This record gives sequence, C-alpha cells and structure tokens, in this order.
Amino acid sequence: MPQSIEARIDRLESLDEIRQLVAKYSLSLDMRDLDAHVNLFAEDIRVSRELSGRSHLKAWLDDTLRQQFTGTSHQVGNHIIEFTDPDKAVGVLYSKNEHECGGEWVIMQMLYWDDYQRIDGRWYFRRRLPCYWYATDLNKPPIGDMKMRWPGREPYHGAFHDLFPSWKEFWLNTPKDNPEVAAPAPIDEFLNTLRRGTPAPKIRVR
Repeated sequence: MPQSIEARIDRLESLDEIRQLVAKYSLSLDMRDLDAHVNLFAEDIRVSRELSGRSHLKAWLDDTLRQQFTGTSHQVGNHIIEFTDPDKAVGVLYSKNEHECGGEWVIMQMLYWDDYQRIDGRWYFRRRLPCYWYATDLNKPPIGDMKMRWPGREPYHGAFHDLFPSWKEFWLNTPKDNPEVAAPAPIDEFLNTLRRGTPAPKIRVR
C-alpha cells in the first residue's frame, strides 16, 4: 500500500535528522564538548555491564580521550539508513579518522553499525557498534593481518568485515561456483540482505 504524503515527509525529515545526528557526533567528539556529545544518545544508554546513562558515558569518554588522544578528527560518509518502523532505524556509516597519540599520528578506517530511535520527537543513538579495518601510524601501511596497530599495544583484529558473510563467501568461492545473480533486495532490506538475515550484532561491553 502506498504511503501517505505525511508518512513520506516524515521519513525524509527523519533521514535528514539521523544524518545530522552522525555529523554532530563527529564534531562534538573532536571539539571535546562531551555534554553535547552524550546528549546525542538515548538517556538510558548502556555504557558497561553495570552502568547506564549519559553521566557514565561522559565519564568514560573523558577518561579515554585524556589518556589516549591529544587530538582527533572523524570524517564520515557512505551512510545507509533503513527503517524498521517509523521510530526506529538501523544504519551503516563509514568513518575515516586521524588521531594524535603522543609521538605518533594514527590513521584509521572503520565503520559503525548504528541503531537509532526517535524518543519524544527527536532521534538519538540507541547504540553504536564500531568495526575497525585498520589503525596505524601514518608512515606505516597496515599490510598483512592484525591491522589494528595502536602505539604501545599488540596488533589485533578489528572486525571490519565480520558483520557481512559476503566477505568470506567471496574468498571461498569463484564466479563459476555461483554464476547466477540474486534478486535485488527489497526497500529497507539492503542491510539485512547483505547480512544474510543474521541476528543484530552484539556490543562487547567492558
């Protein structure tokens, strides 16, 4: 059944507000306005197994930023947003980041798997799942495995491809194994189709 004009306008306005939400995330984080930053999240945002709420998120961010980074810059793009109902949506967002970490300049490529929720007429982050491809000093290309290479830490896997079964399928098969082209994904089912209907990802809490 076709949507009403009111529903279509609401969808367009919601798309724009969600895109603004992720842009505000980057700017408030990079400029260290932690009050503005945590107010982008739902009031009862989960921070750890035991802690929830914006005040705990602010304290965790303050500690993390002061200990690890002199400065940061987050450049976002490739944003896909799909609605599960008029007040809930999921999204995938790429982010290219730079970090001053003491004597090293660390560049990073990652994506966020996001859940958004409209509460009392405004859109908020319900959760953000960061998935990293690499992090490395600007002068050290991250060739090979274990591409997460922060100063003073052992390299580790960043889970950039883990949410999407197509990555492993591609390397396990050849074009001759699967020559047919699947039907296009329905509207608002591109991400679910790409993930082969696997359950929503879990956030590994501290």
